[in-house]
Amino acid sequence: MRVSLVGVSCVGTTTIGRILADRRGWPFFDLDEEIERHFGLSLERLQARFLTGYSYRKECAAVLERIATANPDCVIALPPSGLRDAFLRVVQRVPGVTVAVHDAPENILERILYLKEIKADISYFKRSYERADLQVTITGLDPEASAAAIDARLGRT
Repeated sequence: MRVSLVGVSCVGTTTIGRILADRRGWPFFDLDEEIERHFGLSLERLQARFLTGYSYRKECAAVLERIATANPDCVIALPPSGLRDAFLRVVQRVPGVTVAVHDAPENILERILYLKEIKADISYFKRSYERADLQVTITGLDPEASAAAIDARLGRT
């Protein structure tokens, strides 16, 4: 089973994804890291090459496609825009389960210091996260318990 985690910046998809993948004995992929490795550029430099977020995601979707088709059992941490445009088309085309990870902005703030941007991200991406197969709220859970909550929702296959 391929599991794709999506959530606003700093919600913990990478940390939780690594733990979840380890629990299941699967490989873990952070799409942002894979994109940087593929293009040999930082995300900031790569995004600067494109006029729009849409054109950036369209180009980078090939990296997601490669990872998803080559790894039937894996966990992929998607960026906040992971269920939009070309990324969404890959996620819909390649079998798997998408999980939108939610946490309260105040809890995310304990990890970072930009509450205003977090609230804006939550509002902005809300509709696209409704496309996920599962909704998992991790309020009050540490990364280990968060991965366990997602694992329980996934069930065993």
